[in-house]
Amino acid sequence: MKPLRTSASFEVHQPENTGNILFLCDHASNAVPEHLATLGLPAGEFATHIAHDIGAAELTRALADRFGAPAILGRWSRLVVDLNRGSDDPTVVMKLSDGRIIPGNRTLDPHAVAERVATYHAPYHEAIAARIRDRLARNVVPVLVSIHSFTPVWRGRPRPWHIGILWDRDGRLAQPLLQRLQRERDIVVGNNEPYSGELENDCLYRHPMC
Repeated sequence: MKPLRTSASFEVHQPENTGNILFLCDHASNAVPEHLATLGLPAGEFATHIAHDIGAAELTRALADRFGAPAILGRWSRLVVDLNRGSDDPTVVMKLSDGRIIPGNRTLDPHAVAERVATYHAPYHEAIAARIRDRLARNVVPVLVSIHSFTPVWRGRPRPWHIGILWDRDGRLAQPLLQRLQRERDIVVGNNEPYSGELENDCLYRHPMC
C-alpha cells in the first residue's frame, strides 16, 4: 500500500492515479484532533458506528487498489464534523447520536460550529471539487463512488438489507449495479435504502458528478 497524503481534514490514497473513478469515504475515521480530546465521550464509543462507518475505510482503499483509482477519505470522526452533511445542516456537528449525548458538541455556538466546518469540512469538499474540475478539464467524465457502512440495528430495529445502493439524479452506474446485485439470491439489496442518495446538500447532491 502506498503512503497516504495527509491534510488537516482528509487523506488521499493513491493520489498519483488520474483515471475517471474517484472513491470517497466521508466517515472513514474514528480519530479526533488532539485539542478536542475525546469530545467528553468514553473511549469505547469510538469503536462504534456513531464515530465512523465501520469497515468503510478498508473497503474504500481495497476498491481503489483494485481499480487503480485515487480515494479521498475523511481524516477525523464524524463526531468532529459530518462530511456527509451540508455546511448549514443543523446536524453537521452532532450533539446527539443514536441516543448518546456528545458532551464536547452539545454547547457549541454557531461560531464554533462554523469554525469546525471551515477547518475540516470545507477543505475535504474542495479536494473533491478540484479532482472533478481536473478531470473535466481533460475531457474525462468523472465517476464518483462514495463508500459508507450502516449498523444492522438502528434504534432497536433490525435492518433487512445487506447492501444499499444510494443514488441521486444519475442512474447510469447505480441502476446496472442494482440489477446485478439483485440477482444474488442470498443478499437483500436496498435501492436508496437504508438511506437516500437524494438528500439535499449531502455528498451526492453537493457534487453533481456523483
